[in-house]
Amino acid sequence: MPCTGAAGRVVNIADYCRRCLVDGSGPLVVKIGSSILIGEDGAARVEFMHRLAGALASRPGPVVVVSSGAIALGRMTLGMQARPTSLAEAQATAAVGQIQLAQCWAQSWAAHRRIAAQVLLTLGDLEDRARYLNARDTIETLLARNVVPVINENDTVATGEIRFGDNDRLAARVAQLVGAEMLLLLSDVDGLYDADPETSPGAKLIPTVEVIDADIERLAGSAGSTGFGTGGMVSKLAAARIATAAGCPVLLTSGLGDSNPIQRYLECGRGTVFQAVSQPAVRRKQWLRSLQQHEGVLQLDAGACRALEQGASLLAIGITGVEGRFQRGALVALIGPEGPIGQGLSGYDSKDLDRIKGIRSDRFPSILGYSGRGAAIHRDDLVLHS
Repeated sequence: MPCTGAAGRVVNIADYCRRCLVDGSGPLVVKIGSSILIGEDGAARVEFMHRLAGALASRPGPVVVVSSGAIALGRMTLGMQARPTSLAEAQATAAVGQIQLAQCWAQSWAAHRRIAAQVLLTLGDLEDRARYLNARDTIETLLARNVVPVINENDTVATGEIRFGDNDRLAARVAQLVGAEMLLLLSDVDGLYDADPETSPGAKLIPTVEVIDADIERLAGSAGSTGFGTGGMVSKLAAARIATAAGCPVLLTSGLGDSNPIQRYLECGRGTVFQAVSQPAVRRKQWLRSLQQHEGVLQLDAGACRALEQGASLLAIGITGVEGRFQRGALVALIGPEGPIGQGLSGYDSKDLDRIKGIRSDRFPSILGYSGRGAAIHRDDLVLHS
């Protein structure tokens, strides 16, 4: 069956996955969740990590690892039976576990003559443009030196307001950042099914997803032990949407068991490949699309929505409402009569936008006291939901 890979090339799925996983020259991002890395005894599955590092070390192209497990390892070290209940406790647990997680990965890669580097990120590091570019430069420098970046969310400082939400989304943002040729999500499920296999014995694995539409998203609606629900399949589809929009296909397959998960996939082909879009946006648009921290909301009329769909900038005359307090350059959500349509960086602060909403630009001087700054959001500073 054909698959759209990087740069819109149509290739055979099996051939493409083998090339990316085994023979690829471009960056490969591999995300491993806590359920894969941490055993039932609460300890790291060191042998699994060694085998995975060995499989990836033979690949010609660079590898980036996005690894969960810090809090789980910290709990074991501190003798905690239950998950932390307070933010401070969770952050302290992560601080204890993170150094152990980094040590495990460093040893695993050292066994295959590779150096590992720890990179801890917060959502703000990828939301702020300058910090985003700095993170990209750091990771690309590591890759150029054949170092393996091991990336995790900086749980020791991140709070609910500045979190990625899960490492699936973090992995997708990293894949976007490094221009990965594939994102590999190792999970506790084989892939995406057409129904919850826990409750539907006849559920079938979906080998390829061309477009993540409403029908696909509904498949992740029910929570369950098979990865369905928030933090499970929901987060994986969100990650796949981010990565594929950036031109990076996503392979979701199981990392459970003692065998090499990459070799197992190549032998049995059990997994789901999410196809990349054929014409990904330029990198700045990809960055804009991936931003999560909205500081305000702009309500738009139908005419403004149609103009945006045709590639125009957002003019103040098309704005019917302004919600929130924000400064110029803040990320705002765009809501049309039918619901959310996109997001962008505001050209005005909320106070001035509220004064000029629904107004033609020739009236700006009398309302604002100056001639204005052009469009409310320039077309280069906005993206629409696909």
